[in-house]
Amino acid sequence: MILKSILLFVLVAAGGGAQAQVNNTFNLMPAPARLTTNSNKIYIEQRFRICVKGSPDKRLYAEASRFIRRLSNQTGIFLDKQGFVTPADSVDASATLLIYAQRPGKLKLNDDESYSIQTNNQQISIQAATDIGAIHALETLLQLVSADATGYYFPGIEIYDQPRFAWRGLLLDVALHFMPVDVVKRTLDGMAAVKMNVLHLHLCNDQGFRVESKLFPKLQQVASDGMYYTQEEIKDIVGYAGQRGIRIVPEFVVPAHTTAILTAYPAFASIKRDYKLQRYFGVFDPVMDPTNEKLYPFLQKLFREMSSLFPDAYFHIGGDENTGKDWEANPRIRSFMQLKGMKRYMDLQTYFNKRLLPIIEGLGKKMIGWDEILQPGIPKKVVIQSWRGNESFYSAVREGHKAILSYGYYIDLIQPASYHYLNDPIPDSTSLTDEEKKNILGGEATMWSEMVTPVTVDSRIWPRTAAIAERLWSPKTVNDVDDMYRRLDIVSLHLEALGLQHLVYKEMLMRQLCNGTYIHPLEILASVIEPLKIYERNEGDTMYTVFSPFTKLADVASPDQSEPRVFNKEVEEFLARPSTALEQEIMNKLILWKENDLQFKKLLPGAPVLQEAAPLSAHLALLSEAALEALQFLNDHKSPGDTWLSEKMEIIKKARQQSGRCELQVTGAIQKLIANAVLK
Repeated sequence: MILKSILLFVLVAAGGGAQAQVNNTFNLMPAPARLTTNSNKIYIEQRFRICVKGSPDKRLYAEASRFIRRLSNQTGIFLDKQGFVTPADSVDASATLLIYAQRPGKLKLNDDESYSIQTNNQQISIQAATDIGAIHALETLLQLVSADATGYYFPGIEIYDQPRFAWRGLLLDVALHFMPVDVVKRTLDGMAAVKMNVLHLHLCNDQGFRVESKLFPKLQQVASDGMYYTQEEIKDIVGYAGQRGIRIVPEFVVPAHTTAILTAYPAFASIKRDYKLQRYFGVFDPVMDPTNEKLYPFLQKLFREMSSLFPDAYFHIGGDENTGKDWEANPRIRSFMQLKGMKRYMDLQTYFNKRLLPIIEGLGKKMIGWDEILQPGIPKKVVIQSWRGNESFYSAVREGHKAILSYGYYIDLIQPASYHYLNDPIPDSTSLTDEEKKNILGGEATMWSEMVTPVTVDSRIWPRTAAIAERLWSPKTVNDVDDMYRRLDIVSLHLEALGLQHLVYKEMLMRQLCNGTYIHPLEILASVIEPLKIYERNEGDTMYTVFSPFTKLADVASPDQSEPRVFNKEVEEFLARPSTALEQEIMNKLILWKENDLQFKKLLPGAPVLQEAAPLSAHLALLSEAALEALQFLNDHKSPGDTWLSEKMEIIKKARQQSGRCELQVTGAIQKLIANAVLK
């Protein structure tokens, strides 16, 4: 009877509302495929209990128990009548929350992740084909918790939800800067909260090899700086991920970015040299020698050992950023290429990849590589992950490759959530056949770790990645940027409650920078600056090494902050439709920023490290003063003279200069105020 209800609800929801606008009345992220409301409320009381029916995997009982603890923490209500949810709790059909999962979910691509939630005046009902779908429903319920004068409650809703794309991933690079197990686990918690289902671990690079090898122990002994995961830790991480319905895909990059491997085993290098771990970041020449027949048995043994730790069906071999210079510098390799009729070094890399493919397939895995490997002759069964542009992505799917989009989802580049949010894997501007669309697996945010440490990494992932998660889960019609930001600010707090440190890390770093507990002037300044975007912070890849301090101004400054975003919007609205209330709001901020510089300067004698922030503080004060003058001219309906304008434009010009590898984010809005004062 319950299964029939699921099927009926799915048919009604999917059939009638495929193109319907999603109800975003609540603060859900990702927004569900379909949501309707009713007048019912289920108040959360001490007697709250969960009943699980069906045939789920045991993980559902653990996640249901975790749900009760999280709900108790969220509301402060002592929900201790049911310590743990167990199979014995399958008989109480009158429980507050009834969960029905038809079967165990499989940690594989395209398994059923759909679910439904229905609330009447007595009970909440979750129905799902798999326990993974039911776990997604529990995350939705936690986001639905509401409050009124009576108490906390679940609102009356009816939801049918399913993902738009099957692959909703996050790459976490643990090679350039190592990320301890607790960082990986809290990342997984955040991913589960927003229904992401693939953690792509980038496990080796020029800076280190990060997994214990019992067959080739030099990889951790001389190529890791002592920072690596034991095989037991990897198994623990994989189990933790699986508990939350998340697959882990490993990446062991070859043939380039292999300085660490070649430091341990230099015989496989193309050029004989003294190999040491790379301390800088960027693209380097060391590369494996594909003409060395001993290389392939080595990789087969290594990959067999590594793949045994990761049960997922996919195995990533990297394949990116090979300069080809070491191949060109080796006469024997050049002769090999000539003998084989290879005209470009990428022809040799394709040869290498075609040698790798049977090795990977022999392990029962499907091979993934970055889009550089999309070359003539590469077999269609190889999955392409696109990072350099949309052209390679759509070329791959048109040529018959399964593909994953990462271009536009590089969260380490400090771009705003709105940019990522509007980057759709299948935009209206792209013409694809239905068969070609089937080749699009989904997308993957990428967190490369050149400029982050375990302290700051959360602030670069969250909350912006929640917007990417929504793009990959929710209907394409869910694309209102303002509403996305409204919900993102709230979801950010939910993520913090999970233990993520994207908000709390700031105060700790600011106390360190200020050399004391008085940090208010730095807080005000930091709220309107952001680190340099794209790859500008590490100019020429030579400003930072793996040993550099990542505890400075650019580390306190976080991407896409709400203060400048709101101010910029207020200025736009004021110039379009002036109002006294809006003007006062703008003036209050300008006065605060103008007066803050004096207080900020008082910090400097005791905190020399903040000298790099002094120009930004001074420029912010001058900008604010100019903007206040502009508002006065607008109020007086007077136009300033040319001298005033030239002076203020010089202030604008100087204020656009970076300092401390950061930039002010309110300069453009203030320039508009100044320009409008002149126009009036």
